[in-house]
Amino acid sequence: MSEKLANPGPLGLMGFGMTTILINISNAGFFPIDSMVLAMGIFYGGMAQLVAGLLCYKHNDTFGMTAFCSYGFYWLILVTLIVMPDMGLAASPAGFMGWFFAMWSIFTGLMFIGTLRHPFALQVVFAGAATLFALLSIHNFTGSDTFLKLAGWEGIFCGASAFYFAIAQVLNGEYGRVVMPVGEKTEKSEEKVTNGVVA
Repeated sequence: MSEKLANPGPLGLMGFGMTTILINISNAGFFPIDSMVLAMGIFYGGMAQLVAGLLCYKHNDTFGMTAFCSYGFYWLILVTLIVMPDMGLAASPAGFMGWFFAMWSIFTGLMFIGTLRHPFALQVVFAGAATLFALLSIHNFTGSDTFLKLAGWEGIFCGASAFYFAIAQVLNGEYGRVVMPVGEKTEKSEEKVTNGVVA
């Protein structure tokens, strides 16, 4: 008897998307970072993505495991970096944080190459995330608030694109047809829904 497994992608994408939207509302200058954003970073952005990544391991999905586990740990690291100075530990200099975000931008840009075999919606998510990290890196290197606000607006778009792709996978899987298009190459021919993703 074969084991039928649920698609962990929407969980990971939603954890990434919603948390990214909320923290970038702050970066765009609307509200300061507070306990709500930090809690989202720990539990939904962090732990939910780690769970999704481990479930991708069960699916033999190296890309999904690497992406979700990495970004899950990213959120846990980011929350720790924000909270640690309040616990009496020295904050990282802005220039060093610039390198932190630069490394994440490079990682995400390289992971983007892997998305070229996936739906266009996922390509938008990773292109947006790589751009977001690059803008945050430039902000930390230069101290320019303009780049922080640009990162905020771009991050809201990036998070919303992940949110869209997550809901699209859930609804397409539930209805067995394309309810929300995700840019699959096979959409012009007869669609087949497998494990929540049009294939």
